Amino acid sequence: MEDLDVLVASARFDVCSDNVRDPSASPLRFIHRAALPGGGSIPLFKVLQTNVCTNDCAYCANQVGRDCPRASLQPDQLAKTFMQLHGKKLVRGLFLTSGIAGNASRTMESMIKTVEILRYRYEFEGYIHLKILPGASFDCVAAGCKLADRVSINMEAPTTQHLAKLSSKKDLHRDIVERMRWVKRLTASNERLVPSGQTTQFVVGAAGETDRDLLQTTVALYQEMELRRVYFSAFRPIRGTTLEELRPTSPLREHRLYQADWLFRVYGFSLPELEYALGERGNLPLAKDPKLVIAHKQPWLYPVDINEASYAELLRVPGIGPVSARRIVEARREHSIFSLEQLRKMRVPTKRALPFIWFQGMLPSERQTSFLPEVDDAMDQPLPLAAVLG
Repeated sequence: MEDLDVLVASARFDVCSDNVRDPSASPLRFIHRAALPGGGSIPLFKVLQTNVCTNDCAYCANQVGRDCPRASLQPDQLAKTFMQLHGKKLVRGLFLTSGIAGNASRTMESMIKTVEILRYRYEFEGYIHLKILPGASFDCVAAGCKLADRVSINMEAPTTQHLAKLSSKKDLHRDIVERMRWVKRLTASNERLVPSGQTTQFVVGAAGETDRDLLQTTVALYQEMELRRVYFSAFRPIRGTTLEELRPTSPLREHRLYQADWLFRVYGFSLPELEYALGERGNLPLAKDPKLVIAHKQPWLYPVDINEASYAELLRVPGIGPVSARRIVEARREHSIFSLEQLRKMRVPTKRALPFIWFQGMLPSERQTSFLPEVDDAMDQPLPLAAVLG
């Protein structure tokens, strides 16, 4: 139990499973509640195989040379502990990560052995998220993909230059991106592998990167690696690490990055459109929603005719999301929209959307007339991943 406390405490810094940062959410501190895409959460047993690590990642609580308790669990121990928790219905899945104890492949073999015991000895068929360790062999990656519902390898920094500021031992292309390509190739040849997809994580603010750096790499990863999710974790200094004196990153910056990520993944915004949300220094403004900033910087697009606008055009109206956009499109098949009350019944936040929409019969007091004429403002296409990473 002492080892378990150490390993669970060390695992809390990885947010690749929609981390809910409320320790009171569970009666047991080693149970992590992961948010589900459709709402709600699932209790996971989130733990490291070992927090012994030979890497020198400047932000990490487990970096080599740091004076902290070290612990490891054998595959049998870890699998048995998980099944005891699962048998008591305290957890429904496993999030297994690890430090690198000397050799990435040997450490990952222990992680794979843990999952094999769960799958084959205990016949556990539930959710398992398995971390792919930087530098692990192809055989380890392939074995992990056969066992896990989701895999992830944390990139942590958006370019080779930024990662070099955080670690002298990790090579972004060789140790991380190459493993991502392996996962993509394995899952492309067998759709039953890794049904919940591949993800990664960035530590925001640790390497002095801009939001433009993060978003360019994020978009490239979605397009070239077909990642299911990219996670952002606001940097928090940890005593005894190389970056203990660095100021923490505002959680609001993390939130704005998630909003921008949502615009790309769910709303279908392009990278050139996201560029409109960035300030002169390449960062998202903390005080404003990126979608609202983008709309204000493209006045020639508005107001849109609520009865004629396409689904994609409706999604670019502040206040209108996928659900309300679909409701508008479906309602138009039956009748025209001619009042704000109709939109309110569709749960459209009309106060926010009003300056950006128009319909026949709109009252003069409701109309917005301060928009510029349409102009051609073509922007460059997104750069390929290799060019982005440097």
